[in-house]
Amino acid sequence: YNKINKDYKITLDNIISESEIMEHTKQKALIASKSNSTVLITGESGTGKELFARAIHNHSDRADNTFVTVNCAAIPDNLLESELFGYEEGAFTGAKKGGKLGKFEIAHKGTIFLDEIGDMSLHLQGKLLRVLQERELDKIGGKSNILIDVRVIAATNKNLVELVEKGQFREDLYYRLNVIPITLPALRQRKNDIPLLIDYMIKEYAHKLNKDVIGIEDDAKKTLIDYSWPGNVRELQNVIEYSINMSNSSLLNLDII
Repeated sequence: YNKINKDYKITLDNIISESEIMEHTKQKALIASKSNSTVLITGESGTGKELFARAIHNHSDRADNTFVTVNCAAIPDNLLESELFGYEEGAFTGAKKGGKLGKFEIAHKGTIFLDEIGDMSLHLQGKLLRVLQERELDKIGGKSNILIDVRVIAATNKNLVELVEKGQFREDLYYRLNVIPITLPALRQRKNDIPLLIDYMIKEYAHKLNKDVIGIEDDAKKTLIDYSWPGNVRELQNVIEYSINMSNSSLLNLDII
């Protein structure tokens, strides 16, 4: 979770934590930002994978260039290929006049963040591997390959090693992506960050929702610290926003959380 608004770029300093495991993870991300090697961020849903990807980009020497996000699970496979690699005019029926720039071309000199990489089809995994190895891409219907300079950060909440064993993820691509692995801890692994996050979120949502909530009662806070948080920081955020919406007093209490 982060202190973020649209006026400034997210950095690792904006990611709220004091737990040893999270500070260690941030340190590793800072080191990764100084490299051009591919980063693979793993962790449960709601742990902040895109946040870390953006922070790594913003600490890198590519920070002034584009950061492009692609959710590999949200785009149907037949569209994902043209989304990533683009196409030339007349490449297929319905192709836009003038063709289309792919996300890799748009991210030239910057960073591309491939979220939910574990959901990518084997066909596209092969094309992606080629881009990573050759540093060039062939657009659909293109006559020649285009050289690109892009930093790749991928993320997944799936176990890629298991997918490799099942034949659902290419082993060669896995090793190409997993050059610098960063595992984000679940919220239940960093319980002493929960009070910090609660306090910050209360301030933020009270301001955003124009409510006079200034804190949380001790027993309610203890309940939140003891909970296992399957949805991680995103779930905590949801609980705090809901509670502030429902609250009639200046302190959040057990009746509403």
